[in-house]
Amino acid sequence: MDTGIFIGGGGEDYGTAQHMLLKYANRHGLIAGATGTGKTVTLQILAEGFSAAGVPVFLSDVKGDLAGLAQAGSETGKLHGAFTARAATIGLSDFGYRACPVTFWDLFGQKGHPVRTTVSEMGPLLLSRLLDLSEAQEGVLNIAFRVADEEGMALLDLKDLQALLTFVGQARADLGLRYGNIAPASIGAIQRRLLVLEGQGADRLFGEPALDLADLFLTDATGAGRINILAADKLMGSPRLYATFLLWLLSELFEELPEVGDPDKPKLVFFFDEAHLLFDDAPKALVDKVEQVARLIRSKGVGVYFVTQNPSDVPETILGQLGNRVQHALRAYTAKDRTDLKQAARNYRDNPRLDIETAIREVGTGEAVTSMLEAKGIPGMAERTLIRPPSSHLGPIADATRAALIGLSPLAGKYDAVIDRESAFEILQARAAQAAREAAEAEQAMTAQAPEPAREFTSARRYSGTRVMSAPATPASRARSSSSSSRSDSVGEAFAKSFARQLGTQSGRAIVRGVLGGLFRSR
Repeated sequence: MDTGIFIGGGGEDYGTAQHMLLKYANRHGLIAGATGTGKTVTLQILAEGFSAAGVPVFLSDVKGDLAGLAQAGSETGKLHGAFTARAATIGLSDFGYRACPVTFWDLFGQKGHPVRTTVSEMGPLLLSRLLDLSEAQEGVLNIAFRVADEEGMALLDLKDLQALLTFVGQARADLGLRYGNIAPASIGAIQRRLLVLEGQGADRLFGEPALDLADLFLTDATGAGRINILAADKLMGSPRLYATFLLWLLSELFEELPEVGDPDKPKLVFFFDEAHLLFDDAPKALVDKVEQVARLIRSKGVGVYFVTQNPSDVPETILGQLGNRVQHALRAYTAKDRTDLKQAARNYRDNPRLDIETAIREVGTGEAVTSMLEAKGIPGMAERTLIRPPSSHLGPIADATRAALIGLSPLAGKYDAVIDRESAFEILQARAAQAAREAAEAEQAMTAQAPEPAREFTSARRYSGTRVMSAPATPASRARSSSSSSRSDSVGEAFAKSFARQLGTQSGRAIVRGVLGGLFRSR
């Protein structure tokens, strides 16, 4: 019989040994508790157990402590003998120290392999969440994505999106007839948010080569699942970026993986640390998306475990889907704390031998109230449990050790070099340049064929920095001038002027007509 992952056990005043059955590990879970009560160690021992069972893991290392999974543990200093004693107390007879196979990742490319996605893959919903856009601004962003799709322009990095938004702003009159009002203020607000995002270093998240999801499912030569550790200590300085990236990754897994039903063990386990950041001020559409993923992704063999301080940080609709639970201590210092404590206790199956509310309040560091799914997926009774000690190193590792492990990784070098292939920025740049050349050639031909006074008049218009006298205006000439001005203020020309100035490909002196000619005509 498969006993699964050993979580902890008894001893005097404690319940029976607790195991997480691998067959039900994809039914998701919760690790909760106040700061300093042992959540990180619980996450660590679960990651070790999944890895040993051949299940790859993805987790974020918020404080740098979880890098210790890559190094065998030991009992030195104040820990001398403590882990061995705990193992004996809970009946863990085969306890020993060992390292786990680890792959390090880092959005900033400093403490692990660079991890990237493209703007297109992120999509307008998550990007709007990342940029904290209003409903109207999100609508404009959706229009920009639609235009990119219709024009066959890939959105890979931030400069692609910035160039596309410039076009949408210039073409807003024509696009507005098809998609609705496009306010220049909304375009400007999105561009400003993109500049802020770029200033935070988030531009490194977008680009190619993008993350290949298959690289998260690797095992080592012995069959142990590799533990993918995302360095998040610096990333936590931008909490919205952190939460949005993890949600994007979870959504990609949901979209890409095939249905597998109820496997004997998960294909991947995903730990979402600091889960409250995902739901703080989140719009309903985003919460609905998380609920959908949590409800359906288990049938694709992925288990999701939310790690947070208080169960109330997770919406009820999602909390009700988390079958395996480890509740560390909650402190009841205020009226709200006492209400949260009562609510947390009600989330467990009653145990006649245990006052759950009192137990949650009184368990010490390294202890928890646990409830694991039993046969047929039935929630187990709440038990007061001594959590097992980790086999890997407890705490961070040296930078030299990390660098050596990154160099020995099976993914070494795969994501290091940035690829900048043709995408929206290059396409729009080329079209603007081509239109500028064609317009200049056409105007030169017209000037060469025009009578001398008209040639002089044209020169006066072309070279705005030079004063050239022209013939007095007549009613007929004013009419012609008005008609010409109307044509030269077309959407395509206005964009060409602006875009050419921004990119430096043409001087602002050329009057450009017909740029991006394929946009509003059949291609």
